[in-house]
Amino acid sequence: MQIKIKNVMKTTPYLYLALPLVLGLTACRSVNTTERANPTAVRQMVDDQRIITDRSLDFGARVVSVNQANVGGGDLVKVQVEIQNNSRQSKHFSYKFEWFDQNAMLIQAPAPVWFPKGIEGGETIDISAVAPNPQAKDFRLKLIEK
Repeated sequence: MQIKIKNVMKTTPYLYLALPLVLGLTACRSVNTTERANPTAVRQMVDDQRIITDRSLDFGARVVSVNQANVGGGDLVKVQVEIQNNSRQSKHFSYKFEWFDQNAMLIQAPAPVWFPKGIEGGETIDISAVAPNPQAKDFRLKLIEK
């Protein structure tokens, strides 16, 4: 009795070629961006302090810069944080802002909310928040991996 393996041998190389392609399409997505080389907008950058306890999250959702402005007639603080994904894979995380008064006392939010967010590989995004009231002078941003 003779077993025909001729057809299997012909299709096997195609399977080895198709597998990386399928994995590549499903596992990695990255974003290419274009922006003005010499921006005309002027950012009011904030010196920040970072406490990193999750290296994986920091690599996939790294804080690049913090920008601050006054809105609402100048009596509310708005913060915009630039986040960059340094990996080639998408990253999902949640974030929340906490606000503090001039005495560094936490301003209690009615219901602290974590906002879900996703960022593609190589992408840079901005997340922002406006202070809940004019007494809020400082903030803290918290990120957690989903």
